[in-house]
Amino acid sequence: MGLTRLAVLVSGSGTNLQALIDSAERGENPAGRIALVASSAPDAYGLERARAARIPVLALDKKALGSQGFEARLLQALLEQEIDLLVLAGFLHILSRDFIARLQVPIINIHPALLPAFGGRGFYGLKVHQAVLAAGVPFTGATVHYVNEIPDGGQILLQKQVPVLPGDTPELLQQRVMEQAEWLLLPQAVARLCTELQRQKEASLDAPS
Repeated sequence: MGLTRLAVLVSGSGTNLQALIDSAERGENPAGRIALVASSAPDAYGLERARAARIPVLALDKKALGSQGFEARLLQALLEQEIDLLVLAGFLHILSRDFIARLQVPIINIHPALLPAFGGRGFYGLKVHQAVLAAGVPFTGATVHYVNEIPDGGQILLQKQVPVLPGDTPELLQQRVMEQAEWLLLPQAVARLCTELQRQKEASLDAPS
């Protein structure tokens, strides 16, 4: 049985992508393979991480293409590559309802907070950690969730808490959340889903016609 084919979308440095690559190299996702890494910016460093791991890349420029042009090019590539699972790993753009409906495969995202807190439109990157510190909460964390038409509104798959410490800056908190939650949760969720999708494929092939 072929491996579950996943694509990863990035917009920047690609640290969560690197966590997925490292996890795969350790043999922690035997049912899946990263078949494509696509970016919303042609200079995203995540593309270099993919190239270093010999993963095919698709460098798109969302600003130049516009939202519809970007999604059209991305959808075409995902369908051509027969992607089974789409992973948003530091991808800073909201996918349209039409794109999600036409792709027809599971889409998951990693969010740097404990949803539903500090989620939705406008909560991304350092903005999330700034809001956490402004709220004075004692802990935060990360969430892996399914993607639907509501920003950060899909079913939650995994969460992990991370403490907020005295003297934290948004940058310090961001690094702690990545190290203690994001880089652990995302590979775990991807491996689990790849196994489930592979089993579904096997079951459909074994079913009487």
